[in-house]
Amino acid sequence: MTQAFLPRTAEEPTFLGMPGSSAVHTGGWRTTVDIPEDALRWGPTFREGAQKTLANTQMRRNLGHATRTIRGKRQMRVDEMPDWEDLRNAAEAVKFEVASRLPELLEQFEANVTAHGGIVHWARDAAEANKIITEILRSKGCDDVVKVKSMATQETNLNEHLKSEGITAHETDLAEMIVQLADDMPSHIVVPAIHRNRSEVRGIFLDRMDDAPEDLSDTPEELAGAARAHLRKKFLHASVAISGTNMGIAETGTVSIFESEGNGRMCLTLPDTLITLMGIEKLVPRYQDAEIFTQLLPRSATGERMNPYTSMWTGVTPGDGPQEFHLILMDNGRTKVLSDAIGRQALACIRCGSCMNICPVYQHTSGHAYGSVYPGPIGAILTPQLTQGLADDDPVHTLPFASSLCGACGEVCPVKIDIPTILIHLRARSVDIKRRAVPDIWDLAMGVTAPAMSNSKIWRLVDQSAKATRLLGARKGRIGHMPVPVIEGWTSSRDVPVTPRESFRQWWKRTHPDSDANAPRTDAPVMGIPLAGPNGMTTRTNDHEEA
Repeated sequence: MTQAFLPRTAEEPTFLGMPGSSAVHTGGWRTTVDIPEDALRWGPTFREGAQKTLANTQMRRNLGHATRTIRGKRQMRVDEMPDWEDLRNAAEAVKFEVASRLPELLEQFEANVTAHGGIVHWARDAAEANKIITEILRSKGCDDVVKVKSMATQETNLNEHLKSEGITAHETDLAEMIVQLADDMPSHIVVPAIHRNRSEVRGIFLDRMDDAPEDLSDTPEELAGAARAHLRKKFLHASVAISGTNMGIAETGTVSIFESEGNGRMCLTLPDTLITLMGIEKLVPRYQDAEIFTQLLPRSATGERMNPYTSMWTGVTPGDGPQEFHLILMDNGRTKVLSDAIGRQALACIRCGSCMNICPVYQHTSGHAYGSVYPGPIGAILTPQLTQGLADDDPVHTLPFASSLCGACGEVCPVKIDIPTILIHLRARSVDIKRRAVPDIWDLAMGVTAPAMSNSKIWRLVDQSAKATRLLGARKGRIGHMPVPVIEGWTSSRDVPVTPRESFRQWWKRTHPDSDANAPRTDAPVMGIPLAGPNGMTTRTNDHEEA
């Protein structure tokens, strides 16, 4: 997918350059993250990461403009499709079938790839996948490769691994190349350099691209032309290319790449050897199923009716394209995700990024706050499952809490992944694991409030006593910072409204005097003791039953 260059606005600051760089050769860019060893767990907690990224106002402006632009284009293309919901339902059904039949489909896929001249490898984790790729490159005597944009290779941190082995991997997707040249990390799964504007891209090219024109401007045409000239030499001299895949087809052994720039087509056709790293979930059962995703993916990802370049290949064709094809099927935690009846929906993701583009949390904090190459709502449910990092001492466990649960991500997901439900599910798993550790102040607070929240009589008293907060902020209608444990964490960054003069219960009783809800309860529980329900079954009442 291509990087959208963003227009400069009057709000952008004057760039003064970077220390040690020529003022002519800089666009004010800077890299605020280090290349990690673990691409799925490279940051602190989400809260700590967000505090850092929220201070980067330039990044927030870049991100806000880009996500709004992509959202608008996507909606325009979706509105053209009278059968959009039917397509979503069909995609959901296909992905459900894949999850239900994955072992069988993988064996069928392997057999068909092999039958057409491909060589299939299996990798249990990222380290094994990187090792297999390195061994193939060593056997070819290759120390310089070109790469198609790939989330799977980002997940394994392949570029850094190859660098440690003395092999240089050149990213050929424009946005990925920008990130690589800047020693940066991607912040979006479709547009990795979405946090950069075109002035910053110009500076990166002038500082880091050895053949960039001296008089390079920040117009998109000139920037794209400089990148094209730089990459052309890489394409023509590379003997090996590495790619990921958008979709594998079990029925035929076909592999595919959907892209917008043509760099993928160059990598897939010119080199003698092609290596593809594929997550085991990226399958569809039948060739006909591709029809569904070729309509959903481009519209959801970049607001295009179709991808300018859709490449499909099946094994090796004598005299046409690479004459040696290696396919690596990687697990890296996916079978653990598959074992979770609720969380497994995350494996249906087609990496379109639409959930990120609509998420208010992602738009304000950017992808770097998530500390994973999978940021945003999908990253918040995928990363903790791939890493199984739900323990209290693992920073990954905070990701399911990086959401307002507004539900917008689930609404736009083209394969109908119920992201909000999975977020809640993973929060519950994290809490369950935490119960085995020493309780913190939040555990104690919840324990103290549980009896009151489970008993309607006590809750009414708490409801009335809460009105005392009006004494703290009655004049302004809100309560500011309060240096009190638990409360301090909330009020340090936001105001809390004071309790209204009239509670909902009081308003209901006044406006609905004939409602049955106003009748006195004779069966109210005492201190959360269960009540006898129909047929002698026990039930537990709560406030919702009395509204």
